[in-house]
Formats: sequence, C-alpha cells, structure tokens
Amino acid sequence: MAAPITLHLAFGGGAELLFDGVKEHHVTLPSQSEPWNMKQLLVWIGQNLLKERPELFVQGDDVRPGILVLINDADWELMGQLDYELQDKDNVVFISTLHGG
Repeated sequence: MAAPITLHLAFGGGAELLFDGVKEHHVTLPSQSEPWNMKQLLVWIGQNLLKERPELFVQGDDVRPGILVLINDADWELMGQLDYELQDKDNVVFISTLHGG
C-alpha cells in the first residue's frame, strides 16, 4: 500500500481562475494500493479543487493543450507526463499559456 503523499500545487497564467482564484494549494493525497501518478492527480484535482469550466483545464484524461505543466521546475514531458509517479513533497505547477483578447 502506497503511503499518503503531500504535494504543493500551483496554478497561474489565468488557470487559477478555475480554482476560485486560489493560486497555491497544499494537498495530501490519500494512501492507495498503487503509487499516485499524474493521470490520477488530474482526476483528483477535477473532483476536489476545480470549481468551474473543467473543459478549460482538462481534455479527456489529459490537460488541455495550452497548459504548461512543470514537475519540480521541469517540463513534465521530460518526466513521463501522465505516467510520472508522484513523490512526497513534489511541486506541480500548471500555467495557462492561452490568453483571450
């Protein structure tokens, strides 16, 4: 059984507006039979933090194109994206690069 893990989540570039304007969240994910990964984290965020317009944050089981994801200050594409196994005290940042005009 994987132990609970604590994460720092940050949202910027306008993405925070989907989370009641709150830019930073310190969360604890409960223990489960397998290690937490980014795909599971996105589901958890959708169920527990996302307040409005989920279509602006997720598309299917992935983040919407135009949202930059950093894990511990590295592009998540270098870390395995949805398959990355989260570690206790990871810092995950979601930055929207899409801006209306």
